[in-house]
Amino acid sequence: MSQEEKQPQENRAWTIESHGIEPIGDEERHGNPSEVFWIWFAANVGILGVTYGGMLAANGLNLWQSILVAFLAPVVSFAVVGVLSIAGIWSGAPMLTLSRAMFGPRGNIGPALTSWISLVGWETVIVITSSYALLELFKIVGLPVNPVTTIISLIIVAAIVIMLGLWGHATLVQVQKIATWVFGILTLIIVVFLLFQTDWQKVLSTPPGPWDTGLITSFIVIMASTGFGWINSGADYTRYMPRKTSGSAITFWSVFGGTLPLLVLMIVGVLLASKAPNLANGSPVDLIGLLPSWMAVPYLITAIGGMIPAAALDIYSSGLNLLAVGIKIKRYYAVLIDGILMVAGAFYVMLIANDFQGPFISFVSLLAAGLTTWAAIVLVDMISRRRYDTRSLVDTTPKSAYYFTGGFYLPACIAWVVGVVIAFLFTKSSFFTGPFAIGIFESTNLGYMLGAVVSAVLYAMLKLTFPIKASVPEEAVS
Repeated sequence: MSQEEKQPQENRAWTIESHGIEPIGDEERHGNPSEVFWIWFAANVGILGVTYGGMLAANGLNLWQSILVAFLAPVVSFAVVGVLSIAGIWSGAPMLTLSRAMFGPRGNIGPALTSWISLVGWETVIVITSSYALLELFKIVGLPVNPVTTIISLIIVAAIVIMLGLWGHATLVQVQKIATWVFGILTLIIVVFLLFQTDWQKVLSTPPGPWDTGLITSFIVIMASTGFGWINSGADYTRYMPRKTSGSAITFWSVFGGTLPLLVLMIVGVLLASKAPNLANGSPVDLIGLLPSWMAVPYLITAIGGMIPAAALDIYSSGLNLLAVGIKIKRYYAVLIDGILMVAGAFYVMLIANDFQGPFISFVSLLAAGLTTWAAIVLVDMISRRRYDTRSLVDTTPKSAYYFTGGFYLPACIAWVVGVVIAFLFTKSSFFTGPFAIGIFESTNLGYMLGAVVSAVLYAMLKLTFPIKASVPEEAVS
């Protein structure tokens, strides 16, 4: 039986997925753990990874230190994504829907709204970058760069992203696999040409950088920029898998898929920094200057194709997040709303206020404070919970087993708010700077990690005082 035949009618490739945030029943479960390899490989195969490598070199790390960070940071961060993804198998629900079991339907609105804004923000940033790359392609074939062609490039990129989000899960699984092979191979070819730009003598003679402000700082920043950027999406792509799917296999394939492309691209970035010291501060499109002129078109196609899969995952998950906030509309309407906001944001940045992109990215980055603390609470909860009342996950009335106190589970809500406050107090950005963002906190995302630790510990302690008392029907559990 083919994979398409195994797919339920509600979730077939190239048709609009009809499911929203309701948990997936056993009769509709299909797929295998290796699917998440294609999901996370395609999401990270974009040339953007090269600029991460440039950042490692800019932080003073030598080649061996850079390789260590380029390997460990994605491994650790995607291991967290993989573990969180297991909850999707247990519940059959999307990531920000299943956390209603920890926060309550009303208490979950804060994390869900934070996650939604973050996803819409990042998909907008990716679409802007992809549209600029398409504009460069227009320029090469002789078209002028003006407001009309800018709008055309934006419409083309946005239409592809929105359509993939509308089609949904089954289509994304297939597209990510195709993108992995096509753009993975193209990226590898580009990488070979880029390697010829390496000043090997400079690379091999670079002394080790500082371990505190260099290696540890880089490790934290790369974790935050790679796997941690997907912690609010993991279960969205595992909820269709059978309940007996191995959790360790899900974690392994998540780590493998996310780490492999990033490791290669970051090492290339470290090597390229020997000839392009400002690589960390540039756009992936700027790398075109390091290639032969005849490679410009393949490079731009690769750059665009490598970014669109990530934006497609963002808009799919953002649609689910909007539903998790409590807005009762069809999933595809949620995707269309997010798409309209994405296009409006990209239009504003590209045609009205070009200098707004930097502050906008800083603002979206700050939302990681709410996501890392939320993820810490979910991880702690997963230690003691293996099953969910699937009906109560979508029931926001007092009849829900997860309604708790007025729709709030106080231990999780208190731990989340306290963790977010702590994270902000120790975080510095161009948009906001906390009073304790000094020393190592000044140049890293360590404030987010500190907030996550505080949330995890506080939740574990408060949970003992206010234990969860939710009845879980046998037919609704994994």
